Amino acid sequence: MRKYLFIFKTQIISNLQYVGNVLIGFIGNFVMLFILFNLWKYLYSDPSELINGYNMFQMTWYVIITELLWMSLGGRKLVGKISEDVITGNVAYNINKPYSYVGYVLATHLGDIFIKSIVLSILFMITGLVFLGGFPSLTLVNVLVIILTMILATVISTLFASSIGLLAFFFENSRSFWWLYSKFILILGTIFPIEFFPGVLQKILSFSPVFVSSYGPAKLFVDFSWSTAWEILLAQLIYLAISYGICEFIYRKGVRKINVNGG
Repeated sequence: MRKYLFIFKTQIISNLQYVGNVLIGFIGNFVMLFILFNLWKYLYSDPSELINGYNMFQMTWYVIITELLWMSLGGRKLVGKISEDVITGNVAYNINKPYSYVGYVLATHLGDIFIKSIVLSILFMITGLVFLGGFPSLTLVNVLVIILTMILATVISTLFASSIGLLAFFFENSRSFWWLYSKFILILGTIFPIEFFPGVLQKILSFSPVFVSSYGPAKLFVDFSWSTAWEILLAQLIYLAISYGICEFIYRKGVRKINVNGG
């Protein structure tokens, strides 16, 4: 564990110089949030009107939180980096290292996005405050639980992105799988809450990565309840184990394939 913490801290320090890039990149995020804010403003004839259990204030904050989680992740870059390591053979250098490759990738990527996530969180909160004039009513304990679910959501999403990148062991272009996965999360978990979909699809989505990686933290932010919080945390812990297991399985199968083929 100490090795991974060292990798994590090293990546944080090396990324301090890129804060300016995050600020510049936020311009595009702001434009998108502005468009979505006006979309919901148009759809809600009355701000207090409820659509599938959400008023305009809640719906807009929901989108802000899900967009924050997605924009902070940098999943496409991670998938591209792992794919490149596999294709060029750089992954072989990590096979005999005294640490898990999956753990190394996780610590490295979380360190890479740590500063970015903090800066974007501040900017997204300011944007939401400007658009909506206030925050949902939350206690300090509520906020801490929400932050925990957001951290777990990011770790789970990182592991899924890593798994997709490792598919380069078996497929020529694993980036196409990331494109499909990202569109799945975007359409079914970022722009609309689960409650906006038909009943049958809601049940499916409640057991999908959408529930733990985007919907869960955003739902708690706009409508916190302890029963929902425990449900989301339990689901995240289960998905954490599943996503890590999938990542390790794909990696070990890929390494075995290299060894069999004399790589």
